[in-house]
Amino acid sequence: MGNRLSEILEEIRELEKAVQEEMRCKQEELKYRVAKGQVVFEAEIAELHRRLSQSLLLYVFGARAAVFLSAPVIYSLIVPAAMLDAGMTIYQSVCFPIYGIPSVKRSSHMIYDRQYLAYLNALEKLNCRYCSYMNGLFSYISEIAARTEQYWCPIKHASGRGRHSRYHLFLDYGDADAYKSRLDELRKKYEDAVE
Repeated sequence: MGNRLSEILEEIRELEKAVQEEMRCKQEELKYRVAKGQVVFEAEIAELHRRLSQSLLLYVFGARAAVFLSAPVIYSLIVPAAMLDAGMTIYQSVCFPIYGIPSVKRSSHMIYDRQYLAYLNALEKLNCRYCSYMNGLFSYISEIAARTEQYWCPIKHASGRGRHSRYHLFLDYGDADAYKSRLDELRKKYEDAVE
């Protein structure tokens, strides 16, 4: 990896730390804390949230017809998504140990915390849960695919697109010598992999 690329990656890590600090400040501003995996708002904020919640009936009957009619299309994707979820979990459970690739921790990608928001009604919470599942699923799948690609073909694309969590380790497009000399090393380089 070139020296400038190492510097850029370090800048990214510093920016990620700054983002975390900013989120911590926002947490203080919005008066909540995370305790034992649950979000707890201060009493006056929780009460404000309850007052701002729209009733389920108003929410449903206030929706445009097109929105209401599109819901079955959106929710019909749950079946193929669940099948993909199961397939990818089986895939990594069977294949990753064979290749020495560390497994992706599914729970690290499935984040369900919006149920603590009292300003959401039951249907809004269901919608949030669905979106959390789908986005978490694709994050989980993306990480499994990234680790698989690192093992089998850790070469950057000529276009420079297609970046993911493992891409920074990949070899430059067209560098045949590096591919031949470093492939075995890259197939074992997962110490920085986040669950």
